[in-house]
Amino acid sequence: MTKPIYVLNGPNLNLLGSREPEIYGTQTLDDIRDSLIETADGRAIEFRQTNSEGDLVTWVQEAQREGAALILNAGAYTHTSVALHDALRACTIPVIEVHLSNPAARESFRHINYVTPAATATIAGLGARGYHFALEAAIKMTA
Repeated sequence: MTKPIYVLNGPNLNLLGSREPEIYGTQTLDDIRDSLIETADGRAIEFRQTNSEGDLVTWVQEAQREGAALILNAGAYTHTSVALHDALRACTIPVIEVHLSNPAARESFRHINYVTPAATATIAGLGARGYHFALEAAIKMTA
């Protein structure tokens, strides 16, 4: 049986669709999940969101053991979490970082990034479509 592709989402992404739609778009996280599952080409998707840093770190470790690849939108933990960085460094599966907006074009505190140095690839600034590009890449990387 093929291992699932994990799609993990960090803090405040549960507010998509209502939080700053001019930056993050109008699709909800449920919309993104449903669209990914629909286009996953039969691949199993393990889709989760948490506002807890510890849960996110635990799920990254689980993805390393149980998953084929990891798509990660760490939200604000991108800019603050050494613990998340360390968990990602332990991953031997492809890790694709996704951001709806382009953090490099935003506030200076968002220029600090603990995820990118541990990621296989990064997709930023393409809105919800970025998840689809990440899924396409993950499928190809694990074929």
